[in-house]
Amino acid sequence: MLNTGYLYGLENNQLIDFQGHQLQRDTAQQLMLMQTAAAKDNISLQICSAYRDLPRQLAIWNAKAKGQRAVLDARSQPIDIGHLSEDQLIDAILLWSALPGTSRHHWGTDIDVYDAHQMSRKQLQLIPSEYQADGPCHALHSWLTRYCGDFGFYFPFQAGLSGVSPEPWHLSYYPKANDYLAAFDPQSLATILSQQPIALKNAILARLEHLVSHYVFHVAPSPAG
Repeated sequence: MLNTGYLYGLENNQLIDFQGHQLQRDTAQQLMLMQTAAAKDNISLQICSAYRDLPRQLAIWNAKAKGQRAVLDARSQPIDIGHLSEDQLIDAILLWSALPGTSRHHWGTDIDVYDAHQMSRKQLQLIPSEYQADGPCHALHSWLTRYCGDFGFYFPFQAGLSGVSPEPWHLSYYPKANDYLAAFDPQSLATILSQQPIALKNAILARLEHLVSHYVFHVAPSPAG
């Protein structure tokens, strides 16, 4: 069984501070090179989210499950969760938010990005329309689609290729992320979640094998996959 720290992504000494965030060391080094390249094309590639620990992901999950934070549908519109069953609510949350312990942000290899030349972090909503044609981050997404692989990054959440909804803002440094994904231990996750104050716990644990298969292991293949 993997130790808890490795399930969450990294041994602590591999995380470094990078532009106000924490990242796995190799990820940070390659991101810096990619930022420099993007800047030459007048794109300010900036992070809005990087490493995220279990308590933070747990807080996001519980706030959504309790109606304290909006749950969005596939069109990024708020859902009235009052009429949903526990299983329906789990599925609704998982459209856009990872189950605690399963987020790739736990690994320090994955980042959410935006173009700071086009919008501020405060303006950013992280919805698909911001990255589509006529959106403020469309040029960034087009640039990344062409060049991010040169630096070891790719988009793990793509239409028809992942359990998670497409996220055109989410990049993964696959030389490291692939190792963490291969080492992910569902049994360790079950043990950890059973000990956490997570909303919908019993319903989650009853479906955990399927949830892990669909939302953790079902991702777009990386260039080195």
